[in-house]
This record gives sequence, C-alpha cells and structure tokens, in this order.
Amino acid sequence: MAKDTTAQLQQEIAVLRQEVEMLKDELVRLVSRNLDLSEQLEYDVRLRQRTEVAREIMKGHVERQRNADLKDDGQLMALIELKLEKDHPHLKPDFDTKALAELLDVSQERLFRLFRHQTIHRSPDAYIDNLRTLEALRLLREQPNYTIAVVAEEAGFSNVRTLQRRIQEVIGMSPVDYRLLLTSDQ
Repeated sequence: MAKDTTAQLQQEIAVLRQEVEMLKDELVRLVSRNLDLSEQLEYDVRLRQRTEVAREIMKGHVERQRNADLKDDGQLMALIELKLEKDHPHLKPDFDTKALAELLDVSQERLFRLFRHQTIHRSPDAYIDNLRTLEALRLLREQPNYTIAVVAEEAGFSNVRTLQRRIQEVIGMSPVDYRLLLTSDQ
C-alpha cells in the first residue's frame, strides 16, 4: 500500500510539475503580451503628443501665413502700432525684431520688407530704438525727479550709455543738457 501511495504521489507530483511548467509558459506569454501592449500604448501616447504638437504648429503656421500674406502694408503697420501701444513690449530691453515678429505672427523677413518699403526707419530694430528714444525724451520732460539711469531702464534701454548715445544722435545734446534746457525755459 505504501508503494501504491508513493507511486500515486509521484504521479501527482509529475502532473503538478507539468501544470507548473504550463503555468510558467502561460505567465511568460502573458508578460510578453503585457509588454507588447505597454509598448503599443506608449507608442500611441507619443503619437498623440506629436499629433497635438503638429496641430499647434500648423495652427500657428496658418496664422503666420495669414498675417504674412497681408498685401496691405498699411494694415500691418497699424497692427504693429496697435500692439505696441497696448502692452508697450518695446520698453523691455530684450524686445527686438524677433520678438516683434513673434508678437505679430509674421516672419522677420516680412518685417524687414515692410520697414524697407513703408517707413523712414531702416529696420524694425531702428523703429524700436526710435520708440524707446521718444519714451526717454517724454520721461526726461515729465519726470524731472527720475535719474538718467531710471529713465534708461523705464524706456527699455539696456544701459545708460546707449540712452545717452541715442539722445545725442537724435537731438544733438545729452540727456542732462536736454533736461537743463527744459528747466531753464520755466
């Protein structure tokens, strides 16, 4: 009887080992399938992200294209003046042609063509410098308590020397002399 029981137990152990091997194979298959599904899901997520980015780029491109295709330079100049008067971005020292193009959703080349044909300014940067100079002159007139450094900062100049050079070029005198001229008239 012990032999029968031992043989029966060995047979059951053999069956259990086969089942364990089958379960291991099934586990490997499921893990492999899970990895495949995970990779597919990751791919789908990345594809969706790229699609969204492409949509945003296309949307921006369409807007830029629409603005770049404005045949009427006068409309584009009016748009520039409107945007600059509204938020005064030109009063930040890092505002330049690139920033202006981005603000308007047009290319820098379009801006250079516009300024070459429509304005007395040689370039968009010269136009921005002119706006800053006008602001500095206004501040020198209306804010006599401001130091020259404060005027330079408020008008968007990167430093005092640039402000002094621009004022000298435009009116032929230094900011200090201009301020003295204004006070001597009173």
